[in-house]
Amino acid sequence: MGWPVGFWAAELIHPYDVFIKAGCQVTIASPAGGQVEFDALSDPRDESGYAKDDQLSLQYIRQPDFMQLLENTPAIAELALDDFDAVVVCGGQGPMFTFRQNSALAELFVRFYQANKPSAALCHGTCLLLETKLENGDYLIQDKTMTGFANSEEDYADQSVGKKMMPFRIEDEARRLGANFVTAEPFAAYATQDGNLITGQQQNSGTQTAELVLAALGIDK
Repeated sequence: MGWPVGFWAAELIHPYDVFIKAGCQVTIASPAGGQVEFDALSDPRDESGYAKDDQLSLQYIRQPDFMQLLENTPAIAELALDDFDAVVVCGGQGPMFTFRQNSALAELFVRFYQANKPSAALCHGTCLLLETKLENGDYLIQDKTMTGFANSEEDYADQSVGKKMMPFRIEDEARRLGANFVTAEPFAAYATQDGNLITGQQQNSGTQTAELVLAALGIDK
């Protein structure tokens, strides 16, 4: 990449805001635990100005209590998964380099999915689904409708910086594994559901993704 990457602020904060306002209890966890960091481009305060219009994220970033939650996240291995009703995996540029071959995270996602609990992934976080297999050995996304960061959006990102950004493309890989990969217009807010599987297209789709999770749980937003 050539610069530090992390998770995308809006992909955590926008769903978090939806869940909190609906009265849900939310735990922010990470694969290894400890401090997690925003991708710089997703920080509304970043000098690049890329996310300067994300006022909701800026509101949360200015709240010390919220930022403290990111300083010492529990590791997913520490969680009693039966205590949770749903899982949402957010993305960013970092997950494209850390989620592949992360068997613990893949197993967590499959555990929620096979327990008939809403199992959601967003944007580049959907790269986790390229690793997830069911107990029978089939890929979870085989014959499933899903979305994620689209080729058209990767094209835009590559052109913006003048080089190839990501080591692979989710849309291509998902189709290769038999997924019905669907998208809206580039960077339009869009999420889709196929049974317990809920996916959001990119960073502008966090609210829609969370609303599908709430609906699946029978919770009014």
